[in-house]
Amino acid sequence: MSRQTVRPTLAKVAELAGVSVSTASLAFSGAGPITPETREKVLAAARELEYSGPNPLGRQLRSGRSGIVGVVIGDQLGRSFRDPVSTQVLHGLVSAIGEQGLGVLLVPGMPQGATAQSVGLAAEAGLPPAVDPLVEAAAMDVAVLVWGTLKDDPNLAALQRRGVPVVIGEGQHVSGVPVVSVDDRRGAAEAVRHLVELGHTRIAEIALPFGRDERSGLVDADRLAAAERTPTRNRLAGVRDVIEPVMSWETPASLVEHGRDAATEILSEWAPARDRPTAIIAHSDLLAAGAVIAARELGLRVPEDVSVAGFDGLDLPWLSPDLLTSVHQPLVEKGRALGLAVIALLAGEDPESVVLPVSLVEGTTTGPVPDLSALPDPLR
Repeated sequence: MSRQTVRPTLAKVAELAGVSVSTASLAFSGAGPITPETREKVLAAARELEYSGPNPLGRQLRSGRSGIVGVVIGDQLGRSFRDPVSTQVLHGLVSAIGEQGLGVLLVPGMPQGATAQSVGLAAEAGLPPAVDPLVEAAAMDVAVLVWGTLKDDPNLAALQRRGVPVVIGEGQHVSGVPVVSVDDRRGAAEAVRHLVELGHTRIAEIALPFGRDERSGLVDADRLAAAERTPTRNRLAGVRDVIEPVMSWETPASLVEHGRDAATEILSEWAPARDRPTAIIAHSDLLAAGAVIAARELGLRVPEDVSVAGFDGLDLPWLSPDLLTSVHQPLVEKGRALGLAVIALLAGEDPESVVLPVSLVEGTTTGPVPDLSALPDPLR
Protein backbone atom coordinates (compact mmCIF):
# COMPACT_ATOMS: atom_id res chain seq x y z
CA MET A 1 0.00 0.00 0.00
CA SER A 2 1.19 3.56 -0.64
CA ARG A 3 2.20 5.89 2.16
CA GLN A 4 -0.77 8.12 1.30
CA THR A 5 -3.34 5.43 2.08
CA VAL A 6 -1.94 4.46 5.50
CA ARG A 7 -1.75 7.07 8.26
CA PRO A 8 1.80 7.21 9.63
CA THR A 9 2.19 6.49 13.33
CA LEU A 10 4.49 7.71 16.06
CA ALA A 11 6.00 4.23 16.18
CA LYS A 12 6.98 4.48 12.49
CA VAL A 13 8.54 7.90 13.11
CA ALA A 14 10.51 6.51 16.07
CA GLU A 15 11.70 3.56 13.96
CA LEU A 16 12.88 5.83 11.14
CA ALA A 17 14.62 8.19 13.57
CA GLY A 18 16.26 5.28 15.42
CA VAL A 19 14.81 6.21 18.82
CA SER A 20 12.25 4.76 21.22
CA VAL A 21 8.57 5.68 20.97
CA SER A 22 8.77 7.48 24.33
CA THR A 23 11.68 9.60 23.08
CA ALA A 24 9.75 10.44 19.90
CA SER A 25 6.78 11.48 22.04
CA LEU A 26 9.00 13.84 24.05
CA ALA A 27 10.15 15.46 20.82
CA PHE A 28 6.58 16.48 20.03
CA SER A 29 5.59 17.49 23.56
CA GLY A 30 8.57 19.82 24.00
CA ALA A 31 9.09 18.55 27.55
CA GLY A 32 11.44 16.15 29.23
CA PRO A 33 15.10 15.19 28.86
CA ILE A 34 15.82 15.20 25.15
CA THR A 35 18.69 16.84 23.28
CA PRO A 36 18.06 19.35 20.47
CA GLU A 37 19.85 16.99 18.06
CA THR A 38 17.55 14.08 18.91
CA ARG A 39 14.44 16.26 18.67
CA GLU A 40 15.47 17.46 15.20
CA LYS A 41 16.12 13.87 14.11
CA VAL A 42 12.60 12.89 15.17
CA LEU A 43 11.01 15.91 13.51
CA ALA A 44 12.92 15.25 10.28
CA ALA A 45 11.60 11.68 10.26
CA ALA A 46 8.08 13.02 10.85
CA ARG A 47 8.40 15.37 7.89
CA GLU A 48 9.60 12.57 5.67
CA LEU A 49 6.66 10.38 6.66
CA GLU A 50 4.23 13.33 6.54
CA TYR A 51 3.34 12.72 10.17
CA SER A 52 1.59 15.76 11.71
CA GLY A 53 1.90 14.78 15.37
CA PRO A 54 0.30 12.65 18.07
CA ASN A 55 -3.46 12.32 18.15
CA PRO A 56 -4.76 15.24 20.27
CA LEU A 57 -7.54 13.16 21.79
CA GLY A 58 -5.08 10.52 22.90
CA ARG A 59 -2.84 13.16 24.44
CA GLN A 60 -5.83 14.62 26.28
CA LEU A 61 -6.82 11.22 27.62
CA ARG A 62 -3.28 10.56 28.86
CA SER A 63 -2.97 13.95 30.54
CA GLY A 64 -6.50 14.05 31.93
CA ARG A 65 -6.95 17.53 30.44
CA SER A 66 -8.84 18.88 27.46
CA GLY A 67 -6.69 21.94 26.85
CA ILE A 68 -9.93 23.98 26.75
CA VAL A 69 -10.96 26.94 28.89
CA GLY A 70 -14.71 27.49 29.08
CA VAL A 71 -15.58 31.19 28.94
CA VAL A 72 -19.10 32.02 30.08
CA ILE A 73 -19.75 35.44 28.58
CA GLY A 74 -22.81 37.59 29.08
CA ASP A 75 -26.33 36.30 28.67
CA GLN A 76 -26.42 36.37 24.85
CA LEU A 77 -23.27 35.95 22.78
CA GLY A 78 -24.52 38.15 19.93
CA ARG A 79 -25.15 41.07 22.24
CA SER A 80 -21.80 40.64 23.96
CA PHE A 81 -19.98 41.02 20.64
CA ARG A 82 -21.70 44.37 20.08
CA ASP A 83 -20.02 45.70 23.21
CA PRO A 84 -16.35 46.79 22.80
CA VAL A 85 -15.87 46.22 26.54
CA SER A 86 -16.58 42.51 26.07
CA THR A 87 -14.41 42.16 22.97
CA GLN A 88 -11.42 43.91 24.57
CA VAL A 89 -11.61 41.80 27.72
CA LEU A 90 -11.87 38.68 25.57
CA HIS A 91 -8.86 39.79 23.54
CA GLY A 92 -6.73 40.03 26.66
CA LEU A 93 -8.00 36.71 28.01
CA VAL A 94 -7.50 34.76 24.78
CA SER A 95 -4.04 36.29 24.25
CA ALA A 96 -2.89 35.19 27.69
CA ILE A 97 -4.11 31.62 27.55
CA GLY A 98 -3.26 31.23 23.87
CA GLU A 99 0.40 31.72 24.75
CA GLN A 100 0.07 28.50 26.76
CA GLY A 101 -1.47 26.55 23.89
CA LEU A 102 -4.95 26.57 25.44
CA GLY A 103 -8.16 26.87 23.46
CA VAL A 104 -11.38 28.71 24.29
CA LEU A 105 -14.98 27.52 24.31
CA LEU A 106 -17.44 30.44 24.39
CA VAL A 107 -20.56 29.61 26.38
CA PRO A 108 -23.74 31.74 26.65
CA GLY A 109 -24.68 32.82 30.15
CA MET A 110 -28.19 31.45 29.61
CA PRO A 111 -29.54 28.65 27.38
CA GLN A 112 -30.02 29.42 23.69
CA GLY A 113 -33.58 30.59 23.11
CA ALA A 114 -34.06 31.77 26.68
CA THR A 115 -34.96 35.42 27.27
CA ALA A 116 -34.73 37.72 30.25
CA GLN A 117 -38.54 37.56 30.46
CA SER A 118 -38.62 33.75 30.54
CA VAL A 119 -35.86 33.71 33.15
CA GLY A 120 -37.81 36.19 35.26
CA LEU A 121 -41.02 34.16 34.97
CA ALA A 122 -39.18 31.00 36.02
CA ALA A 123 -37.80 32.79 39.06
CA GLU A 124 -41.29 34.03 40.02
CA ALA A 125 -42.53 30.45 39.78
CA GLY A 126 -39.80 29.26 42.12
CA LEU A 127 -38.00 27.32 39.41
CA PRO A 128 -34.19 27.22 39.40
CA PRO A 129 -32.58 29.12 36.49
CA ALA A 130 -31.48 26.90 33.62
CA VAL A 131 -27.96 26.84 32.22
CA ASP A 132 -26.62 26.20 28.74
CA PRO A 133 -25.93 22.47 28.16
CA LEU A 134 -22.27 23.30 27.51
CA VAL A 135 -21.91 24.39 31.14
CA GLU A 136 -23.19 21.01 32.28
CA ALA A 137 -21.29 18.73 29.93
CA ALA A 138 -18.59 20.31 27.76
CA ALA A 139 -14.97 19.34 28.37
CA MET A 140 -13.05 22.20 30.03
CA ASP A 141 -10.13 22.40 32.42
CA VAL A 142 -11.09 25.78 33.92
CA ALA A 143 -14.13 28.01 33.51
CA VAL A 144 -14.11 31.82 33.46
CA LEU A 145 -17.30 33.65 34.42
CA VAL A 146 -16.34 36.85 32.62
CA TRP A 147 -19.16 39.02 33.97
CA GLY A 148 -19.37 37.67 37.46
CA THR A 149 -21.98 35.82 39.41
CA LEU A 150 -25.45 36.54 40.73
CA LYS A 151 -27.12 35.31 43.89
CA ASP A 152 -27.50 31.51 43.70
CA ASP A 153 -25.79 31.63 40.31
CA PRO A 154 -26.75 28.51 38.31
CA ASN A 155 -23.62 28.54 36.13
CA LEU A 156 -21.31 28.64 39.15
CA ALA A 157 -23.33 25.92 40.89
CA ALA A 158 -23.19 23.63 37.84
CA LEU A 159 -19.44 24.09 37.40
CA GLN A 160 -18.76 23.47 41.07
CA ARG A 161 -20.85 20.29 40.96
CA ARG A 162 -18.62 19.10 38.14
CA GLY A 163 -15.48 20.03 40.05
CA VAL A 164 -14.36 22.49 37.35
CA PRO A 165 -12.08 25.22 38.77
CA VAL A 166 -13.51 28.71 38.26
CA VAL A 167 -12.20 32.25 37.80
CA ILE A 168 -14.67 35.13 38.25
CA GLY A 169 -14.54 38.49 36.53
CA GLU A 170 -16.17 41.32 38.48
CA GLY A 171 -18.47 39.19 40.59
CA GLN A 172 -19.37 38.40 44.13
CA HIS A 173 -16.53 36.87 46.09
CA VAL A 174 -16.81 33.10 46.49
CA SER A 175 -14.63 31.15 48.90
CA GLY A 176 -11.59 29.68 47.15
CA VAL A 177 -12.33 31.37 43.82
CA PRO A 178 -10.06 34.14 42.42
CA VAL A 179 -11.87 37.31 41.32
CA VAL A 180 -10.51 39.87 38.85
CA SER A 181 -12.24 43.25 39.08
CA VAL A 182 -11.72 46.99 38.70
CA ASP A 183 -12.21 49.76 41.25
CA ASP A 184 -15.72 50.55 40.02
CA ARG A 185 -16.90 52.34 43.13
CA ARG A 186 -13.99 54.76 43.32
CA GLY A 187 -14.19 55.43 39.57
CA ALA A 188 -17.90 56.26 39.65
CA ALA A 189 -17.37 58.53 42.65
CA GLU A 190 -14.52 60.32 40.87
CA ALA A 191 -16.72 61.00 37.82
CA VAL A 192 -19.54 62.40 39.94
CA ARG A 193 -17.12 64.47 42.01
CA HIS A 194 -15.88 65.98 38.74
CA LEU A 195 -19.46 66.99 37.86
CA VAL A 196 -20.06 68.46 41.32
CA GLU A 197 -16.85 70.49 41.09
CA LEU A 198 -18.23 71.94 37.83
CA GLY A 199 -21.25 73.16 39.81
CA HIS A 200 -23.76 70.43 39.00
CA THR A 201 -26.19 69.43 41.72
CA ARG A 202 -29.04 68.05 39.60
CA ILE A 203 -27.34 64.88 38.36
CA ALA A 204 -29.26 61.95 36.84
CA GLU A 205 -27.95 58.40 36.55
CA ILE A 206 -28.24 55.81 33.77
CA ALA A 207 -27.44 52.45 35.33
CA LEU A 208 -26.28 49.08 34.04
CA PRO A 209 -28.66 46.08 34.35
CA PHE A 210 -29.48 45.13 37.93
CA GLY A 211 -30.10 41.38 37.49
CA ARG A 212 -31.41 38.61 35.26
CA ASP A 213 -34.74 40.26 34.45
CA GLU A 214 -33.21 43.12 32.41
CA ARG A 215 -35.75 45.73 33.39
CA SER A 216 -35.96 49.26 31.97
CA GLY A 217 -37.31 52.17 33.98
CA LEU A 218 -36.98 54.43 36.99
CA VAL A 219 -35.30 53.04 40.08
CA ASP A 220 -36.88 53.40 43.52
CA ALA A 221 -35.38 52.52 46.91
CA ASP A 222 -36.67 48.93 46.83
CA ARG A 223 -35.27 48.32 43.36
CA LEU A 224 -31.97 49.90 44.36
CA ALA A 225 -31.62 47.44 47.23
CA ALA A 226 -32.33 44.52 44.87
CA ALA A 227 -29.40 45.17 42.50
CA GLU A 228 -27.40 41.94 42.09
CA ARG A 229 -24.75 42.53 39.44
CA THR A 230 -21.49 43.51 41.09
CA PRO A 231 -20.35 46.28 38.69
CA THR A 232 -23.84 47.81 38.91
CA ARG A 233 -23.85 47.70 42.71
CA ASN A 234 -20.38 49.23 42.91
CA ARG A 235 -21.15 52.06 40.49
CA LEU A 236 -24.48 52.80 42.18
CA ALA A 237 -22.63 53.04 45.49
CA GLY A 238 -19.88 55.21 44.02
CA VAL A 239 -22.41 57.75 42.71
CA ARG A 240 -24.08 57.91 46.12
CA ASP A 241 -20.77 58.31 47.90
CA VAL A 242 -20.79 61.83 46.44
CA ILE A 243 -24.40 62.81 45.77
CA GLU A 244 -27.94 61.42 45.67
CA PRO A 245 -28.99 61.56 42.00
CA VAL A 246 -32.23 63.35 41.18
CA MET A 247 -33.30 60.26 39.27
CA SER A 248 -31.84 56.88 38.33
CA TRP A 249 -32.84 54.90 35.24
CA GLU A 250 -32.10 51.19 34.93
CA THR A 251 -31.33 49.76 31.49
CA PRO A 252 -31.68 46.17 30.19
CA ALA A 253 -28.19 46.12 28.61
CA SER A 254 -25.12 48.27 28.04
CA LEU A 255 -26.01 49.34 24.50
CA VAL A 256 -26.24 52.76 22.83
CA GLU A 257 -29.97 52.47 22.14
CA HIS A 258 -30.72 51.89 25.82
CA GLY A 259 -28.71 54.95 26.82
CA ARG A 260 -30.56 57.00 24.22
CA ASP A 261 -33.96 55.80 25.43
CA ALA A 262 -33.08 56.49 29.07
CA ALA A 263 -31.73 59.98 28.39
CA THR A 264 -34.77 60.85 26.27
CA GLU A 265 -36.97 60.08 29.28
CA ILE A 266 -34.66 61.89 31.69
CA LEU A 267 -34.31 65.08 29.65
CA SER A 268 -37.66 65.60 27.98
CA GLU A 269 -41.19 65.29 29.30
CA TRP A 270 -40.98 64.94 33.05
CA ALA A 271 -40.19 68.55 34.02
CA PRO A 272 -39.72 72.11 32.71
CA ALA A 273 -36.26 72.97 31.40
CA ARG A 274 -35.15 74.76 34.55
CA ASP A 275 -35.93 71.70 36.66
CA ARG A 276 -34.34 69.04 34.48
CA PRO A 277 -30.95 67.48 35.33
CA THR A 278 -27.95 69.46 34.15
CA ALA A 279 -25.71 66.40 34.07
CA ILE A 280 -25.93 62.65 33.50
CA ILE A 281 -23.57 60.01 34.88
CA ALA A 282 -23.84 56.78 32.87
CA HIS A 283 -22.49 53.44 34.07
CA SER A 284 -20.90 52.70 30.69
CA ASP A 285 -19.58 54.60 27.69
CA LEU A 286 -22.14 53.07 25.35
CA LEU A 287 -24.95 54.26 27.62
CA ALA A 288 -23.26 57.68 27.84
CA ALA A 289 -22.95 57.86 24.05
CA GLY A 290 -26.66 57.13 23.77
CA ALA A 291 -27.32 59.98 26.20
CA VAL A 292 -25.27 62.37 24.06
CA ILE A 293 -27.26 61.34 20.98
CA ALA A 294 -30.56 61.85 22.84
CA ALA A 295 -29.50 65.31 23.98
CA ARG A 296 -28.64 66.28 20.40
CA GLU A 297 -32.02 65.01 19.19
CA LEU A 298 -33.77 67.08 21.86
CA GLY A 299 -31.98 70.22 20.73
CA LEU A 300 -29.68 70.36 23.75
CA ARG A 301 -26.00 71.19 23.44
CA VAL A 302 -23.38 69.01 25.12
CA PRO A 303 -21.90 70.21 27.45
CA GLU A 304 -23.33 73.76 27.32
CA ASP A 305 -26.87 72.60 28.23
CA VAL A 306 -26.22 69.16 29.71
CA SER A 307 -23.00 67.38 30.71
CA VAL A 308 -22.53 63.62 30.20
CA ALA A 309 -19.90 61.36 31.76
CA GLY A 310 -19.40 57.64 31.16
CA PHE A 311 -17.38 54.67 32.37
CA ASP A 312 -14.99 52.40 30.38
CA GLY A 313 -12.66 54.61 28.35
CA LEU A 314 -13.74 53.39 24.91
CA ASP A 315 -12.61 54.91 21.64
CA LEU A 316 -15.85 56.05 19.94
CA PRO A 317 -14.85 58.01 16.82
CA TRP A 318 -18.42 57.86 15.47
CA LEU A 319 -19.49 60.16 18.33
CA SER A 320 -17.38 63.00 16.86
CA PRO A 321 -17.05 65.88 17.49
CA ASP A 322 -17.77 64.84 21.06
CA LEU A 323 -15.14 63.02 23.13
CA LEU A 324 -16.64 61.43 26.22
CA THR A 325 -15.48 62.33 29.69
CA SER A 326 -15.05 58.82 31.03
CA VAL A 327 -13.59 56.64 33.76
CA HIS A 328 -10.99 54.56 31.94
CA GLN A 329 -10.58 50.94 32.99
CA PRO A 330 -7.79 48.64 31.71
CA LEU A 331 -9.96 46.31 29.65
CA VAL A 332 -7.29 44.26 27.86
CA GLU A 333 -5.26 44.05 31.06
CA LYS A 334 -8.35 42.79 32.89
CA GLY A 335 -8.68 40.01 30.33
CA ARG A 336 -5.02 39.11 30.70
CA ALA A 337 -5.40 39.02 34.48
CA LEU A 338 -8.25 36.53 34.05
CA GLY A 339 -6.02 34.46 31.77
CA LEU A 340 -3.11 34.52 34.20
CA ALA A 341 -5.43 33.30 36.97
CA VAL A 342 -6.47 30.41 34.70
CA ILE A 343 -2.83 29.52 34.03
CA ALA A 344 -2.03 29.64 37.75
CA LEU A 345 -4.91 27.27 38.55
CA LEU A 346 -3.72 24.80 35.93
CA ALA A 347 -0.25 24.94 37.47
CA GLY A 348 -1.71 23.92 40.82
CA GLU A 349 -1.32 27.37 42.34
CA ASP A 350 -3.82 29.40 44.37
CA PRO A 351 -4.05 32.78 42.60
CA GLU A 352 -5.10 35.81 44.61
CA SER A 353 -7.96 38.11 43.69
CA VAL A 354 -6.99 41.27 41.80
CA VAL A 355 -8.50 44.78 41.81
CA LEU A 356 -7.25 46.91 38.91
CA PRO A 357 -7.11 50.73 39.14
CA VAL A 358 -9.20 53.14 37.06
CA SER A 359 -8.78 56.83 36.22
CA LEU A 360 -11.01 59.68 35.07
CA VAL A 361 -10.09 61.25 31.73
CA GLU A 362 -11.85 64.51 30.88
CA GLY A 363 -13.27 64.90 27.38
CA THR A 364 -15.54 67.46 25.75
CA THR A 365 -18.88 66.24 27.12
CA THR A 366 -18.65 67.83 30.58
CA GLY A 367 -18.61 71.52 31.41
CA PRO A 368 -19.76 74.11 33.94
CA VAL A 369 -23.36 74.02 35.14
CA PRO A 370 -25.53 76.06 32.74
CA ASP A 371 -27.84 78.93 33.54
CA LEU A 372 -30.96 76.87 34.27
CA SER A 373 -33.32 79.67 33.27
CA ALA A 374 -31.73 79.81 29.80
CA LEU A 375 -32.12 76.10 29.01
CA PRO A 376 -34.33 75.41 25.95
CA ASP A 377 -37.48 73.40 26.63
CA PRO A 378 -38.21 70.75 23.92
CA LEU A 379 -41.91 70.90 24.84
CA ARG A 380 -42.25 74.59 23.93
